[in-house]
Amino acid sequence: MDLFMNKVLLDKDNEKVDIESRLANKVVGLYFSASWCPPCKQFTPLLCKLCTELAQQKVATFEVVFISFDKNEAEMDSYREEQGEWLALPFKDPYIEELKEKYKVTSIPKLVIVKTNGDVITHTGRKDVQDQGVKCVKHWTDMAFISESKSKTITKEQNKEIEDTV
Repeated sequence: MDLFMNKVLLDKDNEKVDIESRLANKVVGLYFSASWCPPCKQFTPLLCKLCTELAQQKVATFEVVFISFDKNEAEMDSYREEQGEWLALPFKDPYIEELKEKYKVTSIPKLVIVKTNGDVITHTGRKDVQDQGVKCVKHWTDMAFISESKSKTITKEQNKEIEDTV
C-alpha cells in the first residue's frame, strides 16, 4: 500500500475507505481525467464497462482510483456519479500533483496501471482497455505477479474465468 500510505481515498459516497483492505492484492488503475475533457468523456464509459464486467464475473483484482483534473469540486462530484464504485483522491489533494509528476502525466485521459507499491505495470492502460477490453486485466495481474500469489482476492479459477470470457 506504499502508493497511498498516509493518504485519504474516498468511495463513491465521499466516505474515507480503509485503503489497506480495499487495495490489498490488486492492480490499481490511476485514472487521470476531468469532466470538461471530451476524450475523457469518451473513454470513461469504456472503463466503467470493464469494471462492471469484472464485478459481474466476481473478479476482484482491479481497482480504479480517479484523480481529478476538474476545475471545481462540484464538477468532480458530478463526474464521479458516472463512475460507479471507483475510489478517488479528494478534490485538490496535494498528492495529485505528486502523482502527475511521478507518472509523467502530460495529457488526459491517462490510465496508468500500477502495483500497490506504485511500480508501473504499464502507462498504456487506456489503449489496453480500448483494444482488449476485460482481457487486459489478466495481462496486468500476470505482470504484477498477483495471479501467482496465494491471496484471498484472486484465485487461479478467477483468472481462468477472465480467460474464458475473452
